[in-house]
Amino acid sequence: MTTTENPRHARVPVHGEVRVLGWWRSAWLWVERQWTWYRRYWTSNLYSSGLQPLLFLLAMGLGFGSQVDPGVLGTDTYVQYVAPALLVAGSMQFAVGESTYPVLSGFRWNKAYFAVTSTPITPGQVLGGHLIWVGLRLMLAAGVYAVIAAFFGAWVNAGVVLVAVVGVVTGLACAAPVTAFAASTPLRSEGTRINSLFRFVVIPMVLFAGTFFPVEQIPLALRWLAWISPLWHGNELARGVTLGGLDPLAALGHAAVLLVLFTVGVLLARRCYDRRLVR
Repeated sequence: MTTTENPRHARVPVHGEVRVLGWWRSAWLWVERQWTWYRRYWTSNLYSSGLQPLLFLLAMGLGFGSQVDPGVLGTDTYVQYVAPALLVAGSMQFAVGESTYPVLSGFRWNKAYFAVTSTPITPGQVLGGHLIWVGLRLMLAAGVYAVIAAFFGAWVNAGVVLVAVVGVVTGLACAAPVTAFAASTPLRSEGTRINSLFRFVVIPMVLFAGTFFPVEQIPLALRWLAWISPLWHGNELARGVTLGGLDPLAALGHAAVLLVLFTVGVLLARRCYDRRLVR
């Protein structure tokens, strides 16, 4: 049997020889692992991945929205105004959820990360597989939401396809730094840190980053908190591609912020994974 000394590629024996797997294939092995688990327990994830944004749409878009004059928002109905942002907000919440306790579990509880990296698969490939898996789940959830929301008259044109793309991009832009945050969380303090993240970051973003009303309604002294939120950039892009009125330069600026956030998050997460998994 032939062998390889390169520790950065997975090695799989095939007919008495060893086949060296590249970065993408090694990362995809983690995705396959996640899929094996998900296809058995997908019903337990229905609420977080699809039903939660739809319940928000029913409650806020149809319920509360019946009391809102849509003319001041530039749409025919309040549902059309809030639906794109709810898709993005749901993607953000889902991505954060998938990048907190599941990441902590890989390090501390089921220790799957240690098991995988005891093979030639590297921490960076595990991180890549994690983000690929989150991206696939985001695409599935966005597609389900977009189809069902169409029955409520939520979309005015085919721009909903781009809204789904924006939701995935925004979710990944949040998933990468949150993964780094979870990977750097010390033992015995994970509950406090993760709960604080949801309580003081995620929920305020959903409420005050332009999801349910324009940020111009927020006092100017506090408006900057919405502007630095990745969710606000995603909301602006989502409404722009389906409702129109988005300046191309502004769109590039919003996209650039999300790309930078994702890139920085990946770099930090990679460092944290290496620190905890490479001995």
